[in-house]
Amino acid sequence: MDKLIPSTKTCFQLMDAYHMLANIKAHSVMVARVAHLIARGLRDAGFDISVELTTAASLLHDIGKTASLNSGVDHAELGREICRKNGFSRIGDIVGEHVRLNGFTVNGNYSEKEIVFYADKRVNHDAVVSLEERLKYLIETYAQNQETRVNAIRTNFEICRQVEKKLFSKLDFPPASLSQRVGSERIGSDIEETSEAT
Repeated sequence: MDKLIPSTKTCFQLMDAYHMLANIKAHSVMVARVAHLIARGLRDAGFDISVELTTAASLLHDIGKTASLNSGVDHAELGREICRKNGFSRIGDIVGEHVRLNGFTVNGNYSEKEIVFYADKRVNHDAVVSLEERLKYLIETYAQNQETRVNAIRTNFEICRQVEKKLFSKLDFPPASLSQRVGSERIGSDIEETSEAT
C-alpha cells in the first residue's frame, strides 16, 4: 500500500536509516529547495503540480547513493526500490528517473519528475550552478575519459536543456536567477530546521 507523500521529518528519518552521507544530504536539501521553488511557481501559474510530492522526492532522490558508492549499483534504481519498500511508490517513480528522464516530451504535461530531474542537474554538491558548470563537473568526475560516457552525459544534458526551456516558459523568473532566489528564500521551516539539526 502506498503511504502517499512522506513528511519532511520522515524523509530525514529515511536518510538516517539508510546512512546517507552528510555531503549527499546537503546536496539533497539544496535540490529540494530548487525543486520546491520551481514547483511552487508552476502551481501558482495554474499547473497541476504537487509541491509536497516534488519536495519529498527531491529530498529522497539520492537515498540509494551511499549504498551504491562501493557496489556500483545504479543509485536511481536502488532509490526507487528503497522508496517502494517503505511504501512510497509515487516517490520511488520520481527517484528512479532523476538521473535519466524517460518519455520526456516538450509538449507533454508538466510533471514532478521533470522538476526533480532538472533541479538535480542545477546543484553541484550543495551550490546552485548553471547547467554548463554541472555538465563539466559530471564529465570530469564520471566519464573517466571514455567517449561513450561523455556522449551519454552530453545527450542527457540536451534533454535537460529542453526541460529547462519547458519549465521556465511558464515561470516568471529566468533560470539564471535560481541561485539568488533559492539563497534568499526559506522554503519551509521544517526543511530548514531539520537540515540544520543534522
